Amino acid sequence: MRVYLPATTTVLQRLLDQGRLEGPLTVFTVTPQLRSFYELSDGDEELEYAALIAAARASLRLMDVDPTAARRRVVLAADVPDASVTPIQDDAADAGAARTTADVALADVASAHIDVAEAEDDVRAAVNVVLEADLGSEDAQFVVDQAEGHELAWYATQEIGPALELL
Repeated sequence: MRVYLPATTTVLQRLLDQGRLEGPLTVFTVTPQLRSFYELSDGDEELEYAALIAAARASLRLMDVDPTAARRRVVLAADVPDASVTPIQDDAADAGAARTTADVALADVASAHIDVAEAEDDVRAAVNVVLEADLGSEDAQFVVDQAEGHELAWYATQEIGPALELL
């Protein structure tokens, strides 16, 4: 099953150094809740993109507690066993949120999605208010929307190390 793992540059470096991220992990994927939320979707490609975007928002939350991470959203697209994934059944959770008990090895990663330098100021501002946005602040949501307006750059797994060196 393809999952989208929210991360930070710190987590990405740990993946490179250790070769794996140990489960359990919070991920985003096409869950029944996500399908229901986007019931007018044209197909799985749109739903996969929605899961990726939800993981990017979760990356903002991770940066909020990791002051050493570069202010760029990071999402890893990885393949894990279907049986290891359980949707989170909580009304407060984002649609598509799930837990995987599986470790995610570097070999399981299909791609990394990382903000480019031009997004840093908007991401930095969004990190400072993402929890307020989660609680319903329209002003904070506007700031988060500015960061989410930046497309994440796509990196093949062999490009992750060089991409981190540029940060």
